[in-house]
Amino acid sequence: MSAHISVRQFILIAVAFFAMTPVLIAQPDKVAKGFAEIAKRVEPSVVSIDTKGSTPQPQARGAQTPNDGSDIMEFLRRQMQQRPVRAVGSGFIVDKSGYIVTNAHVVDDAVRITVKLDSGEEFIARVVGTDELTDIAVLKIDAKRDLPAVKFGDSDKAEVGDWVLAIGSPFGLAKSVTAGIISQKERETPYASAFQRFIQTDAAINRGNSGGPLVNLDGEVVGVNSQIATSTGDYNGVGFALPSREADYVYGQIVKNGKVRRGYLGVLLDSVQPEFAAVYGLKEKRGSIITDVRDRQGPAAVAGLKVGDVIVEFNGQPVQNSQDLIAKVATTTPDQTVTVAFYREKGDAFEKQTATIKLAERPINSPPSTNSDRRPLPVDGRIEQKPFGLTLAEMTPTLAEQYKLEGQKGLVVKEINQASFIADIKNANGTDALGEGDLIQRINRVTVTDLKSFNDAVAKLKVGDPVVMHVLTYIPSVRAAQLKIVQFTIR
Repeated sequence: MSAHISVRQFILIAVAFFAMTPVLIAQPDKVAKGFAEIAKRVEPSVVSIDTKGSTPQPQARGAQTPNDGSDIMEFLRRQMQQRPVRAVGSGFIVDKSGYIVTNAHVVDDAVRITVKLDSGEEFIARVVGTDELTDIAVLKIDAKRDLPAVKFGDSDKAEVGDWVLAIGSPFGLAKSVTAGIISQKERETPYASAFQRFIQTDAAINRGNSGGPLVNLDGEVVGVNSQIATSTGDYNGVGFALPSREADYVYGQIVKNGKVRRGYLGVLLDSVQPEFAAVYGLKEKRGSIITDVRDRQGPAAVAGLKVGDVIVEFNGQPVQNSQDLIAKVATTTPDQTVTVAFYREKGDAFEKQTATIKLAERPINSPPSTNSDRRPLPVDGRIEQKPFGLTLAEMTPTLAEQYKLEGQKGLVVKEINQASFIADIKNANGTDALGEGDLIQRINRVTVTDLKSFNDAVAKLKVGDPVVMHVLTYIPSVRAAQLKIVQFTIR
């Protein structure tokens, strides 16, 4: 067929294009009018929150100069009067009786919380409850009348590319509306908890927007604006909102119980990646790996689950990854009995087993630790530059004592060549998968205790092969070593 078109075909195409042009041009106007309607409908439900903190800050005041014999520091202390810490944030009314959802960090350590409505009225609010793991707080005001409330939408139905509006009080500027799209879903950020998988948006979110709603074109709340990614402290085009699915659940739990009651297994988890499935011969590339049975008296330990077990079903439902399992457990009522199916390594094979577990109630956990609190690795042990860009040291008594790894065997990571591909491997939350001081104990199901065993295992691998390493890392904040699964493909 000829690639050329006739004059008649060209004219027909041109006519069709120009016939469509008015429709294309009309779309921005239609979207803008939609924004205006949504703003009018939702703004009456959005509130500004002003807090007075319990921790005072010093404020200088005028005074005479101290005499020569005066203690300068004591003089300065006396000349500083205390002023309360104040902060501003946003929130939104979710029930006409006056229940308000905001971020927990907005009201942390507050001795007085003032809520300002769209009408300009101000009320003193009380805290019904907070949830540290999702950074959500529920407040209550008594307006002695029905208040305009907004509804939670289904964040699971939101898609990347959908238009959204962020409404709140950035820098204390009440009733500010910004528009953007959903840039990504299920986004993890450094230091986020296991229950914070955010909606990422390019709608402008600044300081003071915290706790305000992210709404869809139906005027429903699909997220609670919580964080920004910034190098300046202000808007850089990347904001994060807790999905309404989680926020709605937390709100319901707090109103009912005064807190969030979550199911609890007592283990630390990692997700099965394609590399793990390939190395261990799993037919399905899914599941959650137990990396530590942290609570020795917890439900999982009592039921006999062990480090290395791969949980693939929870109460008859397939488990996709660690986050999926955490969500399933957390939304199950504590004290409920459940059944899990898991694979356990038996020699060269994985054997599928089941266990019945009575869930406990999840306690409040300490914030996740990072590699920033590691101590320097002493120069000790036999050191050698090896594959993957890793400089490894054989374990010695000095290293074991330094890193609280007494009784452990393996190879300590001394240095990572930043030009190597392994330096680019990250955990799900964006932190480095390997760090100086980590202890490599297994690689592709082979236990490694010295440089020779590591080299022998690596010598059998080639570009494109999957690699799974069992690595111990000491966490000072919990004073214990924790197993992590490092998974990557050689390139």
